[in-house]
Amino acid sequence: MRVLHLIGGGDEGGAKSHVLSLVQQLGNYISVKLISLRPGPFADDAKKMGIDVEVIRTGNIFKDINRVRRIVVKGKYDILHTHGAKANMIGVFIKKQTKIPVVSTIHSDYRLDYLNSILKMYTFGLINTVSLRFLDYYIAVSHNFKEMLIKRNFPPQRIYTVYNGISFENTIDIMPREDFAKKYGVPIEPGDIFIGILARLDPVKGHTVFLDAAAKVLEKYPKAKFLIAGWGDELRVSLEKRANRLGISDNVFFLGMVTEPFSFLNLIDINVLASYSESFPYAILEGARLGKATVSSRVGGLEDLFVQGQNGYLFTPGDSDALASHLTELIGDEEKRRIFGERLYKTAREKFSLKAMTETQLNIYNRILARVRQSKKDGKKYDIAILGYYGYRNSGDDAILKSIIEQLKQNNEELSIVVLSNNPYETRTLYRVQSVHRFHPFKVLAILSKTRLFIAGGGTLIQDGTSSRSLWYYLFILYLAKRKGARTVLFANGLGPLTGKWNRRASSRILNRMDAITLRDSYAYKELSSLNVKKPVIKITADPALTLTSCDLSTGFEILRKEGIPTDKKLVALCLRKWKKVKNAVQILASLADRIVTDFNATPVFIAMQHPNDLRFAKKVLHNMNQKGYILSRRYTVDETLSVIGNTSMVIGMRLHSLIYAANLNIPMVGLAYEQKVGFFMQSINQPYVDWNENFNMDELLKNLNEVWENSGMIKRELERFKPRLEKMVKDSVELTLSFLPGKQK
Repeated sequence: MRVLHLIGGGDEGGAKSHVLSLVQQLGNYISVKLISLRPGPFADDAKKMGIDVEVIRTGNIFKDINRVRRIVVKGKYDILHTHGAKANMIGVFIKKQTKIPVVSTIHSDYRLDYLNSILKMYTFGLINTVSLRFLDYYIAVSHNFKEMLIKRNFPPQRIYTVYNGISFENTIDIMPREDFAKKYGVPIEPGDIFIGILARLDPVKGHTVFLDAAAKVLEKYPKAKFLIAGWGDELRVSLEKRANRLGISDNVFFLGMVTEPFSFLNLIDINVLASYSESFPYAILEGARLGKATVSSRVGGLEDLFVQGQNGYLFTPGDSDALASHLTELIGDEEKRRIFGERLYKTAREKFSLKAMTETQLNIYNRILARVRQSKKDGKKYDIAILGYYGYRNSGDDAILKSIIEQLKQNNEELSIVVLSNNPYETRTLYRVQSVHRFHPFKVLAILSKTRLFIAGGGTLIQDGTSSRSLWYYLFILYLAKRKGARTVLFANGLGPLTGKWNRRASSRILNRMDAITLRDSYAYKELSSLNVKKPVIKITADPALTLTSCDLSTGFEILRKEGIPTDKKLVALCLRKWKKVKNAVQILASLADRIVTDFNATPVFIAMQHPNDLRFAKKVLHNMNQKGYILSRRYTVDETLSVIGNTSMVIGMRLHSLIYAANLNIPMVGLAYEQKVGFFMQSINQPYVDWNENFNMDELLKNLNEVWENSGMIKRELERFKPRLEKMVKDSVELTLSFLPGKQK
């Protein structure tokens, strides 16, 4: 493997440390070269480290691009790895000219890189913002940065995470404390406590927060000394004026650019980071290497390093009061400083070593090249496209999508997945997959042309009970996917009713062209047989949401508390929807909720599975109650809703997936079968239900409720026995589905 790294070359601090240490270590495993786009300390240090580095700076950007292109072609490089604005811009041209895959490491929030210069913000900053959109892959140096990119519409499955790492084995040259202090004009007196910040002087680094906190600390500890190490003459003047206004100039020392960071960290007692935005700052890792007690703003990936109050303190960016409070505590407790430093060293050594960083990066290169090879082979960009009733604020459909993606990823985490959704932003951010609007004709067509396997996933998509319009939409997309060369699978679907003559004929023709059809109940299988569909591989499975993993019940408990729902009594969840086939439904359900209070001494809680319709209906029922009931007023994620239901003692559900959630958690339940799918599911797990239609019988419902309430322990054990069988059915159908994915079979 041959990789070419390209960087501006004016970098200092964390980005410089990351690139130089990474390239040096990569050289032990692959052929790697570094190009710096300017001469100076960066390139000089690279040479000293034995890195194959070349400086390119002709004074003409087009000549620079041409020289980089020639190096790429002559060196037969497999990957171009860029760092920073200028390198990213050149990377766009090189990608177009050579077709080489380009990956960019995001070392900072690119929107905040030039806050101290309006001119640079609207030149270099804007160019970088645009250039990034045209690159192929992205490496975020923290989990938070990956989240940032996803929210800004970068493709989730082309974003990787590589945490900064430092060596914990090499020898560090550290000046004696007195010598270092003398060099930078810092007096040392008995009883001094040194608090230091090591960061370039830039607004994003939060030096004003550091100074404001210093003023508050000095009210209690007047001998504390605050050291600021970093370059940046423009901001230094204003910071010095601020220290003077605060009356703390005698206790604040500006050291300027420090070339011996470990000697600086060795001098101080407490290491501070006050930034508003970071990736994963080296100053923190370097401080951890020396076992320094640390207080940092909650930025970048630092929550993966710190355990609040155990190995350090994190505070909200900009909160000088919190910073001052933490510093005051540590200044007055030498033993806590020692313990925090030791624990931080141990965590950093285990998780953020140079070896781990290098191995992760190599793995990413291999994954990228595997994708490139596959795309060159078949001309496809996506492994799987998924279509369903997604993006409509329905918890049940969200659960289906979540579980399908989880199951696919468990088989092969490298799968590139795109989802057709009514809310692409929400789908992308929640499930970390690429997403396009399901009704955008050009984007949908482009996706289908680039997809290897198309899945119509979960729910009851092939039916005309709701409308013929939705049926024809799904059939048309399935037809298009097949025409564009994708393998097609109808996955874990219900089926029917199909009543229209033309609807049945079209369904039969198109479903017979599928590669495989998996159905979630036996009724759907009978309906498929009645359509004379025999050509695909057909299998009965279970609802994908039955494989959802267990949840943290404390999350649901906290939600209930915040919503003002008392937990001193047992809770009964009611997951209802509007349904016209039952007269006086609101009054009946209000009476039912009242009986929960009077008969079971429990608290009814209405949980909306679909927003906002279910919420509106629940409010009407609550308004007609005589007893006290409660509603979850906000919309929650699948995991949060699961956790809430996990805190209840019984579920009364019309919505199918409220009952599936209960089954997942072994919660006793009673179904109100407004459609056949509810009854079929309850039969499959041997649990009681009543018809919610013109044949509804209140006495039958109350009888079932009493039996479930009185036999909850036995029911929980029964549900626990059913779940493994249902999970296996889903997993088998996933394996069947993936067997149709070219080149990715397990």
